[in-house]
Amino acid sequence: MIGGELRVRRLGFGAMHLSPGDGEVARRAVDLGVTLIDTAYLYGWGANEELLARTLWPYRREVLVTTKVGVARPGRLDGRPEVLRAQVDAALERLRMDRLDLLQLHRVDPEVPLADQVGALRDLRDQGKIGHIGLSEVTVDQLAEARGIVEVASVQNRYNLLDREHEPVLEACEAAGIAFLPWRPVLPGVADPAVAEIAAETGATPAQTSLAWLLARSPVILPIPGTSTIAHLEENVAAGAVRLARSQRDRLG
Repeated sequence: MIGGELRVRRLGFGAMHLSPGDGEVARRAVDLGVTLIDTAYLYGWGANEELLARTLWPYRREVLVTTKVGVARPGRLDGRPEVLRAQVDAALERLRMDRLDLLQLHRVDPEVPLADQVGALRDLRDQGKIGHIGLSEVTVDQLAEARGIVEVASVQNRYNLLDREHEPVLEACEAAGIAFLPWRPVLPGVADPAVAEIAAETGATPAQTSLAWLLARSPVILPIPGTSTIAHLEENVAAGAVRLARSQRDRLG
């Protein structure tokens, strides 16, 4: 339950790798039961959002498409309130939505007070354009500051079996009941010998084993692995059925 009311499955889908001709991958994700699809203005400067709308609109009732704002061309952070407002309006149009049920700040712009950035999103929420607000790549202190201004429903930080730099942020999210969406959840762990060994024991692939570890790590974790192929997508979604024994989780831990 994201924000106390958005019910989604534990495995989402990151749309970042999709090219304009990959709509069938997003469609297959929904057919497989994926209910959270993550995109951003940065992904093709709106082209990724347009792809999802062309492919999935009208959206199934259970599907949550979340996007991110706060990065401007040619790839610089821009958290000025007027920019965030304009990007939200543009995202609504591209995604063919009246409201973004979950909108995430892609990065905190160090040149703009965090209170101004989060405050702008709070105002958009109050106007009905946003349902819930999330943050991406934040520290524990930034999360705490933001929570003093507005309710935070999700955090999207880099995190996986071999990269746990943001462990303190995960722990803060777990304590507060905030959904934690790790991006890049699989790649570094696939070639690790310990992962391969346990994958062989369970009959799963290394990628599935890495995702299964994340799902067992914390109840607030919602991995969003991305891919541009249906075969890889199906492999990732099947990780939801992989169960690791306590001894195996301890070895990976």
